[in-house]
Parts: sequence; C-alpha cells; structure tokens
Amino acid sequence: MTQPSNHITILIVDDHALVREGLREMLELQEDMTVVGEAGDSASATALVAEKRPNVVLLDVEIPGEEVTTTVSRIRSLSPGSKVIILSMYDGPQLLRSLLAAGVRGYLLKSAHRQELVTAIRSAHADDGRIVLAVSRESLAQAQEPSSGVLSAREREVLELTAQALSNTQIASRLHLTEATVKRHLRNIFVKLGAVSRIDAVNKAAAASLITVKDRPPAPRRLRLSPPEDNGRSSSRS
Repeated sequence: MTQPSNHITILIVDDHALVREGLREMLELQEDMTVVGEAGDSASATALVAEKRPNVVLLDVEIPGEEVTTTVSRIRSLSPGSKVIILSMYDGPQLLRSLLAAGVRGYLLKSAHRQELVTAIRSAHADDGRIVLAVSRESLAQAQEPSSGVLSAREREVLELTAQALSNTQIASRLHLTEATVKRHLRNIFVKLGAVSRIDAVNKAAAASLITVKDRPPAPRRLRLSPPEDNGRSSSRS
C-alpha cells in the first residue's frame, strides 16, 4: 500500500537497543510516521539509508564507527532527500557548529520532551529550509560565532596525552574523565584545528605552539666491545 505524500519514514540510529525500542514505540503512535529501520553503528546506518531512503534519520551523536560528521556526509550523499536530526547528550557549540556545517537539519538534546522530537521531525520533513535546534542559548550563541581555533586548557591536556600515544581509555583514567568526554574533547579539537586524525591534530597544535610535545627518551647507546686483553701473555716479535 502506497503511503500518502505527507507520511514520514524514519530510520533510528543509536547504539542502545532500549533507546531504539523506546523511540520506535513512541514514533509509531503518530499516524503520520513509520519507523522503517534501526541501526546501532555508522556502517549499518549508511547501508540502511541506501536501502530504505528514509525521509528522516534520527542519529545519535556517539554511535560506534566513523566520526558523526563523516556519517552525516555519507547519509546525505547516499540519500540527498533524507533529513538528519541529531540526538545528543552533549550541548557543545563546537560540535553543533561542525554538524550544522555538515548539513544536519536538527539538533536535539536527549533531555527534550516527546512533543519536541515529534514537532522537529515534522518540521524538518515539511520545510527544506528549516533547521530545528533544541540546545541552550549559550551553546547556540557560541556556535554562531567564528571559531577561534584556540584550545581550552582541558583540550590541551587531552591532546598532550594523545601525543604520548595514550588511548582514550588511558587519557580518561589519567584525567579522571569518562571515555565519552575524552571523545568529545577530541572531536572539538579536530573542529578547531581542522584536523582529520589524532596525529594531524597533534602536529598542527605543536606547530602552532598550542601544546608541548615531550620528546621521547633517546634510544640506549650500543656499547662497542673492545677485544679482550691478553694480560701480557702475547709475545712480541723482535
């Protein structure tokens, strides 16, 4: 049966099954909405987008796989008509700025009410020129300002430990943070520096004297062994 033109097909992308199930149950109570698929990582999400071509993709900002901005770009390339709405626990201007630049049509905190989400989905679907945001005023104001490119004190700490080849888990333990917080700091660092990888971020920050990269300890010197002495036993020729 063909759906009416105002019917909205939705793909839910979140790595928590309970969250996906809750969203599906809530959205399918709406007469004009149908959930056509669920995914728990970026690779599954892009594969389903290519297959289903949903009207709206609800995308968790911290799913496993590629960086969220890369996932957004892939979704838009595979299905230009799909509107991406970000769901996030994080209210940060740098991330918001990068996602708006990537072309998302909405950014909602997971603390948003049910009706806010439903309204955002309908608005994004109905109006190609509308962007729906449910973030703090401070975050929105900072997101609209040009990026200064200067790292915060905490971001410098994270990047200096990254330069020591520590993993996100090790950095989190060293700074008494959660691993998710470390990932958010790194994402903000990438945006501010225009970096595409951890090494690229370290190199750019070091070149701009934003961080101090500790030199690695020198390799141990090899000792050259002298021939054993003969303790005077060898005879000399006359």
